[in-house]
Amino acid sequence: MSSATDLFAVANPATPLAERLRPKTLAEFIGQRHLLGRGKPLAVAFSSGKPHSMILWGPPGTGKTSLARLMADAFNADFLSISAVLAGVKDIRDAVAHAEAVLAQSGRHTILFVDEVHRFNKAQQDAFLPFVERGLLTFIGATTENPSFELISALLSRAAVYVLEALTPDDLSQLLDRALAAAIPGGTLAPAARDAIVGYADGDGRRLVNLVEQLAVAAGEAGRSELDLPFVEGAIARSLRRFDKGGDAFYDQISALHKSVRGSDPDAALYWLCRMLDGGAEPLYVGRRMIRMASEDIGLADPRALQLAL
Repeated sequence: MSSATDLFAVANPATPLAERLRPKTLAEFIGQRHLLGRGKPLAVAFSSGKPHSMILWGPPGTGKTSLARLMADAFNADFLSISAVLAGVKDIRDAVAHAEAVLAQSGRHTILFVDEVHRFNKAQQDAFLPFVERGLLTFIGATTENPSFELISALLSRAAVYVLEALTPDDLSQLLDRALAAAIPGGTLAPAARDAIVGYADGDGRRLVNLVEQLAVAAGEAGRSELDLPFVEGAIARSLRRFDKGGDAFYDQISALHKSVRGSDPDAALYWLCRMLDGGAEPLYVGRRMIRMASEDIGLADPRALQLAL
């Protein structure tokens, strides 16, 4: 019979696969060679041993949080993370008090990582500027939106902006091998199944790891270690492409569609059209865009274009 204290015991949830695979060293980090390759900006920052405030701008699942944690380890700094979605000015003040206490007790500086920093309003962004200037805090902000539009100029002038890119298929394939070894030891994936998972991930490392985690559960229940394409397609939910309505990806893809039509590249135009629809774009909106392209981008080059679009 269980003791009475068991009723109040807190169960420790299993650590998600994404957290288990988080890189512990810079050598384990996958992707972003344009920033971390020899002589590149972040590689120089790591080797210098001198942290500086920065903004990491890029799509989800590209390693923004992992980079911030690696910097704290490399610079022997205290790491403090807050989410701009949930935090307010009070949380910023608490972070400042924590940083002051750490500095007084151990002499270590604090790296303050603010996830989704574009969610902070002007007053919240202003709140930690004095402490960044004093050097009490090294500020690292992560955002999926263009910092020039979302962050105040005073903050931008005090932080370097680094653009992270979506992971390449080779990067995702390397991450897939690592995730499979951790989640399904001894498991094998058919080549077509690998290609499908990499395609579903759409440049997002976290999405790929989550897909492998789903696949591991399904494989365990089915008692399978050899996974082919039909099993993968039946086991995981197919994710939509990135198309954040109203965000940067939204306007980037619309712009790419217009430029493809303007450049007389039918293959590219069809690709971006299908990608938008695959990502959940409203067909009526896409139809209105086609009318606009017919009248503005094609125009007198082919007067029939508008008639066909209508």
